[in-house]
Amino acid sequence: MKTLGALLVFSLAFAGSLAVDRNNFKTCEQSGFCKRLRSLKPEKSQYSLNLDTVIVHGNVLTAEVNTVDTETEKRIILWNYALKLTALVDGTFRVELDEADPLYPRYRTQFSLDGEPKCDSLKLVSSEKGVVTVVNGQGHKVLITAEPFKLEFLDQAGDVAVVVNGNAQLEVEPLKVKEEGGDEDDSSRGENFKSHHDSKPRGNEAVSLDVTFPEADHVYGIPEHTDNFALRTTSGGEPYRLYNLDVFEYELDSRMALYGAIPVMYAHGSKRTTGVFWHNSAETWVDVVNYAEGTVVSSLVNLVTGGQKKQVDARFMSESGIVDMFVMLGNRPKDVFRQYTRLTGVMPLPPKFSIAYHQSRWNYVDENDVRQVDDNFDVHDMPVDAIWLDIEYTDRKMYFTWDAEKFPHPADMVANLTAKGRKLIAIIDPHIKREAGYFLHEDATENGYYVKDKDGKDYEGWCWPGSSSYLDFFDPRVTKYYSERYQFKNFPGTSKDVHIWNDMNEPSVFNGPEITMPKDCRHYKPPQDGHDGLASFWEHRHVHNEYGLGHIRGTHQGMLDRADGKYRPFILTRSAFAGTQRYAAVWTGDNMAEWGFLAVSIPQCLSMSVAGISFCGSDVGGFFKYPEAELMTRWYQAGSLQPFFRAHSHIETKRREPWLYAPATAALIRDALRRRYALIDYWYTLFYEHSVDGLPIMRPMFHDYPEEEETFDIQDQYLLGDEFLVRPVTEPGVTSVKVYLPGKATRTLWYDVDSYHAHAANGYFTQDVNIAKIPLYQRGGSVVPRKERVRRSSALMAADPYTLVVALDANNTAHGSLYIDDGETYEFRNNKYIYAHIDYEPSAITYSFVNSANYPTRSWVERIVIAGIKSPPKTAKLVQADKQLALQMTLHKGNDVLVVRKPAASMAQPWRIVFSY
Repeated sequence: MKTLGALLVFSLAFAGSLAVDRNNFKTCEQSGFCKRLRSLKPEKSQYSLNLDTVIVHGNVLTAEVNTVDTETEKRIILWNYALKLTALVDGTFRVELDEADPLYPRYRTQFSLDGEPKCDSLKLVSSEKGVVTVVNGQGHKVLITAEPFKLEFLDQAGDVAVVVNGNAQLEVEPLKVKEEGGDEDDSSRGENFKSHHDSKPRGNEAVSLDVTFPEADHVYGIPEHTDNFALRTTSGGEPYRLYNLDVFEYELDSRMALYGAIPVMYAHGSKRTTGVFWHNSAETWVDVVNYAEGTVVSSLVNLVTGGQKKQVDARFMSESGIVDMFVMLGNRPKDVFRQYTRLTGVMPLPPKFSIAYHQSRWNYVDENDVRQVDDNFDVHDMPVDAIWLDIEYTDRKMYFTWDAEKFPHPADMVANLTAKGRKLIAIIDPHIKREAGYFLHEDATENGYYVKDKDGKDYEGWCWPGSSSYLDFFDPRVTKYYSERYQFKNFPGTSKDVHIWNDMNEPSVFNGPEITMPKDCRHYKPPQDGHDGLASFWEHRHVHNEYGLGHIRGTHQGMLDRADGKYRPFILTRSAFAGTQRYAAVWTGDNMAEWGFLAVSIPQCLSMSVAGISFCGSDVGGFFKYPEAELMTRWYQAGSLQPFFRAHSHIETKRREPWLYAPATAALIRDALRRRYALIDYWYTLFYEHSVDGLPIMRPMFHDYPEEEETFDIQDQYLLGDEFLVRPVTEPGVTSVKVYLPGKATRTLWYDVDSYHAHAANGYFTQDVNIAKIPLYQRGGSVVPRKERVRRSSALMAADPYTLVVALDANNTAHGSLYIDDGETYEFRNNKYIYAHIDYEPSAITYSFVNSANYPTRSWVERIVIAGIKSPPKTAKLVQADKQLALQMTLHKGNDVLVVRKPAASMAQPWRIVFSY
């Protein structure tokens, strides 16, 4: 949304060129632990496994790991560590390494996992020649070499799939009593950045671990960055940084940290797909070396090894915590993506309105402005499902209040929207205005609900309200209190149709180091017997990347409780961490109205999607600057085919509601909006299926075509489910674009959705485009439900009829699915829904229920379009319950399309259309 630079220098920013001020953010060299660990490159691991301590019980192996003094002839043990290897379901293993007896408890990330991971069996196979071998219930072996210590994870074929500590970069800095005297350069005494001093009360406590992915072509993940989807080698440059930050005017092609930090990485090659999840919420840097890239480092290694080495190495370095890594053995992309969402959860089925179009601006200034925007969508025949309010709706930036002059009748304003099936989204940020008489500040102060500074006093920072303090969501009392603010009685003017936007929750602190909270601030820690002083609280350095997750957890619970758990909430968050998907959608933050930011929205959301967050999108049109007509048109076209679809803009930009553009441009934007709404039930079905199977909605090309090497680094096109291939136009003035059509080996057909012309998969081809054209293809063998009667909002389309588009494969078959429920409650948990399969064979189309359906939908089928039909039937007959009806058909010979007209089949019951030839 908004940042420090915007607060201080609006005019200057918009008069000149926009660019990030890199001086506000650390490099690895300026981050003490990154500089320290990155320079650590031992030839041999200083860690060794004590074979005498190995115990395997149930699904867990435990053992002692030691570091030894290698500079003396005698083997002197310096530190003892506790190793724990756990076998989990689906071919996943968990590796944990902690100090055996730490000076203080080391932090373990709290919020990211979706419950305790489910266990598999683990059996000791052998322990000989310094190698311990164990095997899980699925036949994956793990070889643990005692000295030098490393772990090798084997696939079911017996080949090494992942190696941990193969490059000897494991490091766990033991906690020590801090000495105030000594070397001035001793980083354990504290660190300075610009005018800020980090006292580092516990001293150094960083952890590091390297991972090797044999036979991998590329690695992906670890969002959020504006770099390539396929991650690039970092040798000779900055590592990828994972540290949730409010980066004003962020730049393209960068490994700098952004708002999200999700430490999951996937490796893919034509042989296998694997992944690792680095379960750590502290500041983290990640190095990558891809030996196939031809960099100086990889070329030297290949020279030494006598040929091109197909392998990717990665190294995770975090400032604190324990070593806690999940190793996911795949074996295909779908498998490993499911493994990750099995650990951190799936996005639950959202309310249906939230996957339609959202209109936002900083800010719609008053109730009349909201009404005019709402009315103009109707005047200009454009659908919309939600109007958003930014911070100016509040009483002087105090959340859970309304500006009494500009928004005196919020309940009436909401009712005006809901009468058309629309919703209101209001912003609630985590910073709390420090003002006497403000109920939230008074309660937080009196009850000790704020994050504390290094001296134990309420921390004060600067954000939109001015002097602010920040709720400590690690304290269960605080989360409970905060969630109760969403009760309708505590937030007058709201209803079940008001949903929430949580912004600035990195947390953003305008006068803090790197525009965030000082690392030596204190957070709540549950009381423990015998622990006081430094052991009685967690520092912000330990929890930083999951602070925003704590915020949205509280929001989510509050929105559930406000209506007794009946209605599904919608929340948008800017800060993201592993597990965020269980509570909120994510957008890519404060982008710019430039072609490069439109293009990068694809790899940004692909990276989020494979990291579990399928509900992703970018601000349509760009947050900063003003998009000219061509860019705005292309952004609406692209946004209509991304999971989260919202237009948003900066307070200083020219108003840009769609109808404010020239009529020709407004018409193109209307077409893009209508495309989204025509496919709204298809999108809803994708979201339902994700909530069941955990697979990304917006998918990289290699997801469905894992053996086609050409797909491995494609980032300008993607798949929606397995039905659509999308190639947005992200370049100005082009008359054609290159499109890669995968699936040659399986004779896949791809149908242009505008013409139904079938293209045989054969790699790249040139697609002609004009300003109205977005290359979109339906896969042969799929059935897609559409609703052609686009209304003012998606809610008003619930009972409207369906058009089923059947795209035939090379065998003249097709299959699809459809999900229907009430769109807003949890009644689907009581079987109040329909999940149906739609199957086409030359002899018939069958609509059958997967579940024992019990939902009285009034929708029906008004048209069936069959594309690619070579031998059309002569007659068609609908059979539903005790009804049989002869149907009319029209054949369009120019593109081999058969239209079955007005079957009038009810979607509330199974049916079958039988063909005769």
